[in-house]
Amino acid sequence: MTITFLGHGYVGLVTAAVFADLGNTVWVIGHTKEKIENLKKGILPIYEPGLEELVMRNVKAGRLLFTLDYAPAIPESDVVFIAVGTPPKPTGEADLSVVFEVAEEIGKHLNGYTVVITKSTVPVGTNKKVGAIIEKVKPAKAEFDIASCPEFLREGQAIGDTQHPDRVVIGADNKKAADKLVELHKPILEGNGKSKLVLTNISTAEMIKYASNAFLATKISFANAIAQLSEKVGADGPDVLSAIGLDKRIGTYFLNAGAGYGGSCFPKDVKALIAIADENGYDFKLLKDVEEINKEAMHSIAGKVKKLLGEVKGKRVGVLGLTFKPDTDDMRDAPSRTVIPQLLKEGAMVKAFDPIATQAHKAFPELKGLEMAKDAYDAAKDADVLVVMTEWNEFKQLDVKKLKSLMKTPLMVDGRNIYETDYMRSLGFTYVGVGR
Repeated sequence: MTITFLGHGYVGLVTAAVFADLGNTVWVIGHTKEKIENLKKGILPIYEPGLEELVMRNVKAGRLLFTLDYAPAIPESDVVFIAVGTPPKPTGEADLSVVFEVAEEIGKHLNGYTVVITKSTVPVGTNKKVGAIIEKVKPAKAEFDIASCPEFLREGQAIGDTQHPDRVVIGADNKKAADKLVELHKPILEGNGKSKLVLTNISTAEMIKYASNAFLATKISFANAIAQLSEKVGADGPDVLSAIGLDKRIGTYFLNAGAGYGGSCFPKDVKALIAIADENGYDFKLLKDVEEINKEAMHSIAGKVKKLLGEVKGKRVGVLGLTFKPDTDDMRDAPSRTVIPQLLKEGAMVKAFDPIATQAHKAFPELKGLEMAKDAYDAAKDADVLVVMTEWNEFKQLDVKKLKSLMKTPLMVDGRNIYETDYMRSLGFTYVGVGR
């Protein structure tokens, strides 16, 4: 098939590259000349393990094409994916302005029969609005159907999640569009015998995405609430969570206490689902509490630092990790962007190291005053306390004896519980984890 993607972020670029690797001709339309020219050269706007190699292989094969122009791509395409950003408005609602802008441009360039799919995370009813926009501007002889095909990618594991998904959700209100999308996904479904196909209507597909992310966010906040309570009653939170996770009805996945969730999906999707509920007269108290617990989890890390130091002003704080999770350069709503500004505001001198987000201190105004270290040991040098914010694998294998020798005082706040309490204390660290 010939396919077009609008958008070249995590979702658009990864999915486009995977479909190109399956033998399709795939166009990716962007709106920034510099980014498109860079993509043609294999210079990616995001970091994702294995993506650079996948993109370059398909660019060289002539299957993956990048352009600023709708004209060469849309008329030839059997399927067009909308995969642009839907960031939250100040009210928490999803900003759909770019979705509607590209829908109009798609409509103007349609030729023959095309299935237009929204892969972006959008509120229920958005696809119908997209269809109405296209209907107004399309050429008279052009035919189209709309559909919803939400993504469930994890940053850092996005290629594997696209090639071997737990489920492929296809929302279509007629058989012709559904059949076309089943055909497109057939190699993925057949290549991985464990992938499940979910065929449903458009509104249900839109809702599945929000419900999925909201549930995972709830699971994380539940883990953090149990961790906070465990600290107060003298229980070991990680042991509690590990034990309940052994119940097959619950499972261990996402049941880990830490510094809170962040990134491009959970924060905005929780806010958006709360807004959707409010608009429809339902007070989603559970999700509001999920949000509040997540904020408390972030603030608690700064609180642990202050408790160890007593006085934060003038103290040196080393930070390991800035991104919201390992194997990504994504800083969106990362807990570090809450914790570090708190410490800077109270007069601490903060020096951080992240393996990928090396320019984070320049990209986010709230991190003004943050100093970047050349490596983890440099971050620890002369530090009064060391704080783990991201569970990068390389941090798990650090020479902790060396860390201690470099620090002014051996104090550590492990916001991701990557070290063993007894071991760290046996080395002479005053060690504080989450829920321990």
